[in-house]
Amino acid sequence: MTQALCQLNFRDIGGLPTRDGAVVRPGMIYRSEGPASFEAVHLEELAALNIKLVCDLRSEGERAKDPNDWADGARLLNLDVTADLRAQSNNAWEALKDDPSERVLRRAMIENYASIPQALRPHLRHLVKAVVAGETPVLIHCTAGKDRTGVLIALLLKAIGVADEVIAADYERSDVFAKNLKLRGGIETQFEEAFGFRPNQALIDAMIGVDVALLHAALDALVAQWGSIEGYFAAADIDAGLLDRFCMRMVVATE
Repeated sequence: MTQALCQLNFRDIGGLPTRDGAVVRPGMIYRSEGPASFEAVHLEELAALNIKLVCDLRSEGERAKDPNDWADGARLLNLDVTADLRAQSNNAWEALKDDPSERVLRRAMIENYASIPQALRPHLRHLVKAVVAGETPVLIHCTAGKDRTGVLIALLLKAIGVADEVIAADYERSDVFAKNLKLRGGIETQFEEAFGFRPNQALIDAMIGVDVALLHAALDALVAQWGSIEGYFAAADIDAGLLDRFCMRMVVATE
C-alpha cells in the first residue's frame, strides 16, 4: 500500500494470521476512517486500489456532511449505524450536555459498543454475500474508522478464525486517528461546532482514542445474546454453508 493512505487510519486487514496457520487474504477488505480525511493524494491511491464496494457505517447526517463522492465506479452500501457518539441522532450527546463527566461518557460508549452487533446484524448477510460473489476489494469505514468499523472488522475476523489477541492488536492500531487529530489541532472547536458544547480534554481523549475494553463490551454482548460468533452469524441469516464460502474467499494458506 502507498504511503499517504498508511498515514491515515487506513489498512488492509490481509496478512493477519488465523488460528490454523493460514492468513487473511490481502486485497479483499480495507478498513478506513471516513472521507472527511481524504485529500487529493489519498484519492489517487484509492483509485489505484479499484474498490468495488464501499460499506459506509455512518449515519445519514454524517454522510450528508462528508459524502463518498470520490468512489466513482464503486457500489455504495450505506448501513446507517447510529450507535456512535458521532451520529448526532445518538441521545448520548444529550446526556453528556447535562453531565459532561467521564463517568457518563464511559457508560455511553460501553452501551454504544454493546449495541453495535445488533445494529450490524440486518446488514451482515448483504456484505458477506458480496464478498463471496467477488465484489472485492471492499472498503469498510465510518467516520473515525475505529468504533463501528472496529466492531464490524472484529466480527468478520472472528468468523474466519483470527484469534482474539490478534483482533485486539489490529483494533489498537486505530489510535493513529487520535494522533492525527491532535497534530492537526482545533479538536475542541470541531466538537463545539458539531454538538453544541465543548468537552474537556479528558472527554475528548476518551472519545477519539481506542480502548480494547470497549471492543470486549461489544463481543460480550454478542455472546450474551447469541451464544457465539457462529450463533450471531446464523441469526444474521448466514448459514454454515455461506459462512464456509466466505471463509474460503477470505483466507489463504501460507507457504
